[in-house]
Amino acid sequence: MRFVLVFTCLLAPAVPSAAQSTKAPTSDECLDCHGDPSVARANGSSVAVSPEIYGKSIHAFACVDCHADLAKTTDWPHAEKLQRVSCATCHEDTVKAVETSAHYTTGARSAANGNGAHCTDCHGTHDILASKDPASRTYALNLPKTCARCHSGRHLTGAAGQVADNYEDSVHGRGVAKSGLLVSANCTSCHGAHDIKPKTDPASRVHRTRVASTCTTCHEGIQSIFAKSVHAQPLGSGNTSAAVCSDCHTSHKIQRAETDAWRLSAIEECGTCHVDKISTYRDTFHGQVTALGFTRVATCSDCHGHHDILPLGNPASAISATNRVATCRKCHTQANENFVKYDPHADKTDRIGSPALYWTNKFMQVLLGGVFLFFGIHTLAWFPRSFMARRQRSARREPSS
Repeated sequence: MRFVLVFTCLLAPAVPSAAQSTKAPTSDECLDCHGDPSVARANGSSVAVSPEIYGKSIHAFACVDCHADLAKTTDWPHAEKLQRVSCATCHEDTVKAVETSAHYTTGARSAANGNGAHCTDCHGTHDILASKDPASRTYALNLPKTCARCHSGRHLTGAAGQVADNYEDSVHGRGVAKSGLLVSANCTSCHGAHDIKPKTDPASRVHRTRVASTCTTCHEGIQSIFAKSVHAQPLGSGNTSAAVCSDCHTSHKIQRAETDAWRLSAIEECGTCHVDKISTYRDTFHGQVTALGFTRVATCSDCHGHHDILPLGNPASAISATNRVATCRKCHTQANENFVKYDPHADKTDRIGSPALYWTNKFMQVLLGGVFLFFGIHTLAWFPRSFMARRQRSARREPSS
């Protein structure tokens, strides 16, 4: 019967005993034991290290450089529990960044309970490869899957648990997974790599005041356009209620803006802030048709623009008095000054702003109510007579005795 020791190193003559030498073991000597696929701890967990995989690692140097406590060990086989490897020995600045990040300080895997995200969770252990290596866990095309190991429904609940699935179905995720585009945004493109901060932290790349600058790192052509818009201007004063990219495009499930599905969903996104405007828009022909799922009529961006939205009083605005005819002519080629007097956001409840519509609506309400009232009374008045008529017909049909 096979006898399993804490480490099978006891059987490996290549590793010196205390009586033989106090010299630190070489990697080859360590692999004499750990290269055996069956080597395991007393609890059965494997401590095997594949020489082939380790040989390809960017850390394929002396084992004692990471497992520093073994450099001074004279007792072989060594203790089952070793000191935790400190990556800060070589990567001091990187570790400092991680220790101030959301991975280290928050969540179910927080450092407070000794279960924070560590270097090995993302990079691996003995199989660490350079981030530019296509086989690396942190290679641009592999990174989403690495992050999904924690940021998915298996570990998190609610919206947080949907992050990986939402990203996978987004224009960015499909660019990575299906098109193999290295330039498509992955997790670190927006959140950073080691210094990831919670979105509530003003220093975070995804804090509301910094979302636009993060997105325009890739979408550079939008930066100068958005910076002049009515949405971007309030951000300059630190107004966190001003609309940012993620308010319209969402954060992880971003879709292509030219699709019908997105154009229709964008109307609702606009209505999230502009509640009064979405209500009046839905009363119009444009709003009624889009509510049925058609996009061949004007949506919000067709009139107001998208990244370059300007206030009505700005002469450069698409809906300013000087540009309104040209804006309407994009769909209505015969539009003129008289045509654009139509109010696309007329409010039937506003007696001052839209008096004609207001009183027309009141008249229709009275008319409709009157019609129902008249025929309601007529029906009630007719019911006794119809009842008597039915009885008379029944009496005539009965045979005489």
